[in-house]
Amino acid sequence: MIPTRFRRLLAALCATLVLGAAAVVPAAGRAARAPDRPQASDIAAAKLSERGLYRVEVQPEAGSPPVGPIHRWTVRVVAADGTPVPDGAAIKVDGGMPEHGHGLPTRPRVTRALGDGRFLVEGMKFNMPGWWTLTLSVSAAPGADNVTFNLVL
Repeated sequence: MIPTRFRRLLAALCATLVLGAAAVVPAAGRAARAPDRPQASDIAAAKLSERGLYRVEVQPEAGSPPVGPIHRWTVRVVAADGTPVPDGAAIKVDGGMPEHGHGLPTRPRVTRALGDGRFLVEGMKFNMPGWWTLTLSVSAAPGADNVTFNLVL
């Protein structure tokens, strides 16, 4: 016969395992459901920002985004009235693969202003084909706003 203290320990261990499994299974199910890919109409190189403060246009240096090498992009940002944002505007770059749940493999950033609302982004890299997002956070005189571009490589 198993001593009482070992039965209690065994019962507690079993309960912990069952509760832990119950918590993991739904989480795994949520992680397995990837977001829907963008429609063809949502794969545009020029878009309005979320709050409508800016019109933003992105252009890879090579014309289309390559898979593999690190490359550069030009970003043009104008206010809603068409006025180019000043060279001192703050622009942060982020992105990733929604279906895979990971970010960009590099840390791209604006390295210099090119005038007329244009900025050079260096350090872009897409290490595999698939659906990528590129999010730009813009902060200038009209305010702070974000815009997300969908790329299917």
